Amino acid sequence: MILVTGATGHVGNELVRRLTAAGEPVRAMTRRPAEARLPEGATAVYGDADDPASLAAAFTGVTGAFLMSAQGVGAADGPTHDRALAEAAARAGVRRVVKLSVLDGGAGSDVIARWHAAAEAAVTDPSYGLAWTLLRPGRFMSNALQWAGQLRAGDEVSTPFADRPAASVDPADLAEIAAIALTTDEHGGATHELSGPQTLTPAEELRILGETLGRAVRLRPLPDDVARTGMSRYGFPPEVVDAIMHRTLNSDRGAEVLPTVEKLLGRPARTFAQWAGEHADAFTPRS
Repeated sequence: MILVTGATGHVGNELVRRLTAAGEPVRAMTRRPAEARLPEGATAVYGDADDPASLAAAFTGVTGAFLMSAQGVGAADGPTHDRALAEAAARAGVRRVVKLSVLDGGAGSDVIARWHAAAEAAVTDPSYGLAWTLLRPGRFMSNALQWAGQLRAGDEVSTPFADRPAASVDPADLAEIAAIALTTDEHGGATHELSGPQTLTPAEELRILGETLGRAVRLRPLPDDVARTGMSRYGFPPEVVDAIMHRTLNSDRGAEVLPTVEKLLGRPARTFAQWAGEHADAFTPRS
């Protein structure tokens, strides 16, 4: 049995579909199992990283687990959700775990680096005896879904950092790699930094999306101070906001095209145009 945490998220959902298509029994963990739309072969179970009893039940009988946390950096003294998931996996005797991390993991000294270093350490702790694999992607192509509401309502998108380049990766590629790591011994102890096959700015991604939709879409860049204010209103602590702004404005990390996806899967990484074609319905006005 393979447990997928964050099973309704962009990567988790793709992973559930891939594993069930391969005939693997899957337990899909979510805080709202009654609302989960899952393929045949997957069972929705309740699980919350703040509820130890729910984790004990969800991990019982599991041999492999995909671990991810949506806990925001700075939301607690440390990544308590990652620690809880790793501890639950260890107590249940889980053999293989795949941890969804971020590009560079804990490299650096700011609050974001410290958080992710601790999150990864929770999984790689030798005392747990887990056969772990770390996936470190940069920006997701699915971030463009943030524009869906604007494009269903009209043809203009407002977005910050519109000229900040990144080699975004398709969650489907991450899911395919995760599935291999969860069902074979090929990636035990491996750390994979991952990107898509091309470097694009949000402005360029929007242009490609418009071409896919057959629409003349427009971009309205948001000033940096508006982006900062928005993050603060969303609840990010000031130290986290400062770190995000510094990383975004003073570094091009994440813009480099990495060969990892093609090397691991034996095919080119999926392009943003491919992703847009498969998700066009999300941007189409609903009747």
